[in-house]
Amino acid sequence: MPSDATTTQHARALVVPRNGDSSVLEVQDTEVRAPREGEVQVAVAAVGVNFIDVYQRQGVYPLPTPFVSCSEGAGTVTAVGPGVSELAVGDRVAWGQGLGAAAEVVNRDVASLVPVPDGVELDVAAAAMLQGMTAHYLVNSTYAVGEGTVALVHAAAGGVGQLLVQMVKAKGGHVVATAGSAEKLAIAKALGADHVINYSDVDDLAAEVRKANGGNGVDVAYDGVGKSTFDASLASLRPRGMMVLFGGASGQVPPFDLQRLNTGGSLFVTRPTLGSYVATRKELLERGTSVLGDIAAGRLAIDIGGRYPLADAARAYDDLEGRRTTGKLLLVP
Repeated sequence: MPSDATTTQHARALVVPRNGDSSVLEVQDTEVRAPREGEVQVAVAAVGVNFIDVYQRQGVYPLPTPFVSCSEGAGTVTAVGPGVSELAVGDRVAWGQGLGAAAEVVNRDVASLVPVPDGVELDVAAAAMLQGMTAHYLVNSTYAVGEGTVALVHAAAGGVGQLLVQMVKAKGGHVVATAGSAEKLAIAKALGADHVINYSDVDDLAAEVRKANGGNGVDVAYDGVGKSTFDASLASLRPRGMMVLFGGASGQVPPFDLQRLNTGGSLFVTRPTLGSYVATRKELLERGTSVLGDIAAGRLAIDIGGRYPLADAARAYDDLEGRRTTGKLLLVP
């Protein structure tokens, strides 16, 4: 049954008033209307910090300003709009897409939400959705990892990187992991990486990757770093290998000559995004429930690297962009 929430309320939110660096971020008092048809209102417990937030804030992914930042979160349903029967007040939900998550209270379309199972805390659910479903589609759909697959995973101690290592290993694959410090390499190794490489210590990263794989190229390169690792990722592939560029933590990759794919051995390159892999309600639920179910069952570990209040959001993004963190960062409204 719909709740009796019919009036607007006020809630603090993290607003991007104009494009720029982290200094433009502002915590503002905003109005939250009652949920409409097909929506629920959610008291937000935690919000995921992601590089897509950076791209949107900078204008790399253009959006009209001002807007409330962030796309990932989890919380408890406090009101339901007309026509909603799938969820009720008190239900715990999480989501990985849809702008405006960084607020104390939000309205969400029911079709965007995944139920959070018992045994998974809301902050863990918030940390798992975008990066968890990203890792899920990367190893199951973009390149179907199987027994014996050799995968290169860059930034293996980061949020997606840690999940990729675990998921590739769970499917019987082998992981060559890269990171920028001994501490981060130790994290990747503890999660099951077969070989680890400190890319800040080598002159020829691709040669080191091939050396780690017995002189051979890898089947797939999962690269969320972008500009600084792209060339090495391509050069690390076996003939007909796949380069999966899913992010640009070091900057966007400039245009390149497609003939390089020919000379590299008929290589494949793809630039996927989560939205294309959760395009239907059915697929969203399959991926989301799979990730959260694995967490609940202890098959998948989520490392929360830091929690920041909304007022410290700029520091959270500076830490993320400066690659000073491991695991997942959260904002706590």
